[in-house]
Amino acid sequence: MMSEELTLIHVLERAGRYFHDREIVSREPDGSLSRSTYGAIYDRSRRLASALGSLGIARGDRVATLGWNHAHHLEAYFGVPVSGAVLHTVNPRLHADDIAYVLRTAQDRALLIDQSLLPLIETLPADARPEHLVVWATDAGTLPDGVVDHATLIAASEPIDAYPPLSEHDAASMCFTSATTGTPKGVVYSHRALVLHSIVSAMPDEFGISGHDVVMPAVPMFHVNAWGLPYTAALVGAELVLPGPQLDAESLLELIEGQGVTFTAGVPTVWLRVLEALSRQERSVDLSQLGTVLVGGAAASPSLIEAFDELGVSVLHAWGMTETTPIGSVSRLKPNLASLEPSEQIRYRATQGIAAPLVDMRAEGPEGPVPWDGVTMGELEVRGPWVAGSYLGGVGADRFTPDGWLRTGDIATIDPEGYVKITDRVADLIKSGGEWISSLDLENTLMEHPAVREAAVIAVADEVWGERPLAVVVAVDEVEPKDLLEFMRRRVAKWQVPDEVILIDEIPKTATGKFSKRDLREWVARERDDG
Repeated sequence: MMSEELTLIHVLERAGRYFHDREIVSREPDGSLSRSTYGAIYDRSRRLASALGSLGIARGDRVATLGWNHAHHLEAYFGVPVSGAVLHTVNPRLHADDIAYVLRTAQDRALLIDQSLLPLIETLPADARPEHLVVWATDAGTLPDGVVDHATLIAASEPIDAYPPLSEHDAASMCFTSATTGTPKGVVYSHRALVLHSIVSAMPDEFGISGHDVVMPAVPMFHVNAWGLPYTAALVGAELVLPGPQLDAESLLELIEGQGVTFTAGVPTVWLRVLEALSRQERSVDLSQLGTVLVGGAAASPSLIEAFDELGVSVLHAWGMTETTPIGSVSRLKPNLASLEPSEQIRYRATQGIAAPLVDMRAEGPEGPVPWDGVTMGELEVRGPWVAGSYLGGVGADRFTPDGWLRTGDIATIDPEGYVKITDRVADLIKSGGEWISSLDLENTLMEHPAVREAAVIAVADEVWGERPLAVVVAVDEVEPKDLLEFMRRRVAKWQVPDEVILIDEIPKTATGKFSKRDLREWVARERDDG
């Protein structure tokens, strides 16, 4: 067999050669739509690669981005790594201290940034600011001194005439974890990892994306490469719809309907709000072309899956993390499960699914891997060609086992069919009277109540039982806590029912849209102290 390096150069060249007229639609900050093509992205990515060289960016240098989902960000997805540099997407929703930390730790030499996010730079200490600042500008005439207008830089650069001789094991991009349990950790993705991840993601039993699709990532491009969707779409020639900073339900529905979106992806809170918006619409919204809503980042509840089923849209549940590029498993029904009752099918679809091709999974208990019986819990561990083997700088070495597996921090069961069900995070399990209670199971049960939009369950100290569950709920309709507790008593074991339900306007979330139970615990502690 020929020996060919698996690099993003091939993905970019393929998109430019075969899919040059396929569209990329971007929503601009002012709400207007701009249109580009893979042909234009191909040209401008190669110009960006050349421009980085003119700025003195060398092979292996890190180039950061602070931006929303748009075509210019897509150019950086390719232009930076094919130049030999490393793309570092930075989450603008992080606290300024965390942004400074990741920029300083990555030693970024250049930063590509949306004009609307420029005020963030003023909050950073001087030693965290990259040497070169390039702005994706909507009004270049208002740029501060010392920054470079991206459009001017691209226009002045010729497309790179020869790619550097990249190895598939070279770093292509990097992302830092969300800092939910401590300091953010850097994960560096190789060209090989991204190419393999893109190929497998396109497979029918995974995301099932083809060149006939119109893909809209509602997951941000600044986090885990928008779940790899831009690379997968470019590989197969799917059209892309990039929603910019407007991720409210009405804006997303407008794009889904107006641009004929067939595949979209985001965290559960995005789709819960879409469902609410649909219920408020005075006119019907045409979702006839929308085939799949990919849900990840947090568990997809059975009620969410059922609600979209009623609209003729299939929810595809996937699991992953920054360290897994991010796809680790996808929950599609195996053929032998298609004859099950609808309620049983939804139970399977609400699990985290089976391991993606080339990925191995096990659940590790105190005495080794637990049996695949769907009951015995252990910490989920994974390995594969796009699973991190270490963190940037060698931090967090305890997250990797001596025999080469990543400890995910998720507690899970695996059933005889191979379906993984995450029952909790290690840090979020509730131990009451010596028995474990899954906060995730309680949250999913609460979400079945029609008056509940969001539910989070945390442990609180108890003198008798050690810990007891406490539920915090955001309601869409008027409801009494006692009614929610009664609802729970009919569905879970008596000893697992939370002792209290607190109604709240908004559950605190991380920078990537997940529930921040650390912040929630602190809020509950303050409320009780003040009370």
